Amino acid sequence: MRESVQAEVMMSFLVSEELSFRIPVELYYETCDPYAVRLTFHLPGDAPVTWAFGRELLVDGVGRPCGDGDVHIAPAEPDAFGDVLIRLQVGGDRALFRSGAVPLVAFLDRTDKLVPLGQEGSLADFDAHLDEALDRILAEEQSTG
Repeated sequence: MRESVQAEVMMSFLVSEELSFRIPVELYYETCDPYAVRLTFHLPGDAPVTWAFGRELLVDGVGRPCGDGDVHIAPAEPDAFGDVLIRLQVGGDRALFRSGAVPLVAFLDRTDKLVPLGQEGSLADFDAHLDEALDRILAEEQSTG
């Protein structure tokens, strides 16, 4: 059985220190890929862009700086619960987004009720759906580029 959690939040796309604008971002989690969350960014004038990364990275990033490689997540202010910065990078291209922590935590709480953090591997059908999820991700990548 496929189950999912979805939410939409408004984030600021920080183009520079002087320029930012608000965009809708869809958050998506499904049990057939229990380790990952997907964020779809709706940038003006562009096709939506979806990033998938570890749910645990988002959980950790709300409270402390974390991430290696293409995705970095950190509180906007050290020692304060408020906004979260999400930096995405492909090669030399970077995008920085700012979100309130509260909607992210509410989304993560809903994912935890569906599949408790640390219990992802106990899903009986995880292995059966892993190939399906990987095929879908590859198909999405091939259709966008």
